[in-house]
Amino acid sequence: MAKFAVKALAAATMLAGVLSAGAASAADQLTLQLKWVTQGQFAGYYVAKDKGFYEAEGLDVTIKPGGPDIAPPQVIAGGGADVVVDWMPSALASREKGVPLVNIAQPFKKSGMMLTCRKETGIKAPADFKGKTLGVWFFGNEYPFLSWMSQLGIPTSGGADGVTVLKQGFNVDPLLQKQADCISTMTYNEYWQVIDAGIPADDLVVFKYEDQGVATLEDGLYVLEDSLKDAKMVDKYARFVRASMKGWAYAAANPDEAAEIVLENDASGAQTEKHQKRMVGEIVKLVDGSDGKLDKAAYERTVKSLLSGGSDPVISKEPTGATTTVVTDKL
Repeated sequence: MAKFAVKALAAATMLAGVLSAGAASAADQLTLQLKWVTQGQFAGYYVAKDKGFYEAEGLDVTIKPGGPDIAPPQVIAGGGADVVVDWMPSALASREKGVPLVNIAQPFKKSGMMLTCRKETGIKAPADFKGKTLGVWFFGNEYPFLSWMSQLGIPTSGGADGVTVLKQGFNVDPLLQKQADCISTMTYNEYWQVIDAGIPADDLVVFKYEDQGVATLEDGLYVLEDSLKDAKMVDKYARFVRASMKGWAYAAANPDEAAEIVLENDASGAQTEKHQKRMVGEIVKLVDGSDGKLDKAAYERTVKSLLSGGSDPVISKEPTGATTTVVTDKL
């Protein structure tokens, strides 16, 4: 009897193992390429993975951090990811250049981009940019800035009536070292680095792209167009977006916990608890309760801004097929 019980237990254990392995292998693989390094900017995705939201949707999601030398459009074009996080100016410019990116969801409702200037430069309004040196990020991040300058009628070739563009690294050194009068910052990141470096807010002047009417959409989810012809992939994307938005909702309700989850995933060890908690708090303001659906008016505003580049627009014609609702319609 004892032997029978042992054999039965062994068989049950083996069966459970087989079933477990089968369940694990049944999970659909999906790779997400982030726009930047592991930080609170992407809290929703890390939370969705940590809390089992992806697993509950039958997904096994790999999250790949980005960095200064990683361009998401190039990664997905090369087969290195199924979905990428990118800013719409970069995605639309890439599409026009031959990488058929399509926006399937838009978690961020608002832009966090700003120009942050030292008050001592005398800059009080955008007209005062003339003759100044402005720090600008590249690798696709320059498009909103260049579009803005074109709309202002300020050339970016230097001179008394133009601005001198300093190719800014992904840091705030040019402002701290007075190499630039203004630098590019995000509401959730570099602005606070300037504050932490010892320059008080009272000594700064900020120009939010949102306030200037030139904001373009950031941190959308993009896939390659051909993949949308596969109904199974569309279903997989829908499950991914649904779980991701649950992650963002959880992060908004539990920002400190979300920051801790981000820190646990930071293999570099470069992030600090104080900065990440502050970042998540600012990021959820940009997500602003989003359900993941792209706002048509915000999209049209972005396109209009990118087309308004005078002789050097970011995109040369109205995009076609650059967005789809086939994924969010399933939510």
